[in-house]
Amino acid sequence: MTVPDITRRDLVAGAITALPLPAFAGRETVAPALRLPIRTPDGTPIGGNVAALTLDACSGRFDERIARALVENEIRATIFVTGIWMRWNPAGLAYLLAHRHLFDLQNHGARHIPAVVGGGTIFGLPCAGDLDDVRREVQQGAAAIQAATGAAPRWYRGASARYSPSAIRAIEELGFAVAGYSLSADLGASLPAGAVAARIAGAAPGDVIIGHINHPERPSGAGIVAGVLALRRRGMDFELLTSRSAV
Repeated sequence: MTVPDITRRDLVAGAITALPLPAFAGRETVAPALRLPIRTPDGTPIGGNVAALTLDACSGRFDERIARALVENEIRATIFVTGIWMRWNPAGLAYLLAHRHLFDLQNHGARHIPAVVGGGTIFGLPCAGDLDDVRREVQQGAAAIQAATGAAPRWYRGASARYSPSAIRAIEELGFAVAGYSLSADLGASLPAGAVAARIAGAAPGDVIIGHINHPERPSGAGIVAGVLALRRRGMDFELLTSRSAV
C-alpha cells in the first residue's frame, strides 16, 4: 500500500490538522500535519523567512555528517530521539548535548513503537497493542530524555508518524503536542541524496521539515545537508519547535 505524501496544499497555516490516510492493519490512522504558526501565543503576527528542521533518531546510528554541518553553519534543529537510540549512541548524544543552543531533543518514544493500537505492523514496525502500550512508550521516552538532558520534552512524534485517533488523544492527555510535519525530506532515509536535497530546497516559509539523522550508511544524509544549505543561501532561517506555540 502506498501512503501519499502530505503537502503544503493539505495544510492550514498555523494549525495542526488531522488528515485521513489509508487503513493500516485494518484500522484507520491519521497523521497530524504541522506548520509553524503565523502568530505568537499572545497573538503577535510573525513574519520572516523561517522554517523548522526536525530530524528523527529512531534506532540505528548517528549521522555525524548532518550534525557537524548544522553546527558549522549555526543551523537549529529539533531532534526526536528514542530511548534506544540514546543508549546505542552515547557519543552522538554527547555531541548533540554539547550544542544545546542549536539542538533541542524531543520525544520519539522509548522503543520506536508506532502509536497505532491493535497490533499488526506499519512499515515493518510492530504497532502498540493498546493505549497502555502507547502511554508507556511516550512516558518512558520522556523519562529517558529528561534523565539525559535535565529538561522534560514537550513534543512527541511516534514511530512512522502514524497514529490511531485514540492514541493522539491519549498522548495529548499526557501533556504532549503531537509533532507532525508539512514536508517529508527523505521518506525514512530511503531516497537518494539528490532527491532529498531537491525536496528540502523547495521548502516554503513555515514548513516543518522531517528527515532522519540515524542512517550514516545511506546517501540521504548528504542530501539533507545539501538541501538545508541551499535554503540557508536563499536566506531561510531555522527555528526550534519549542520556540513557538503549537497552534
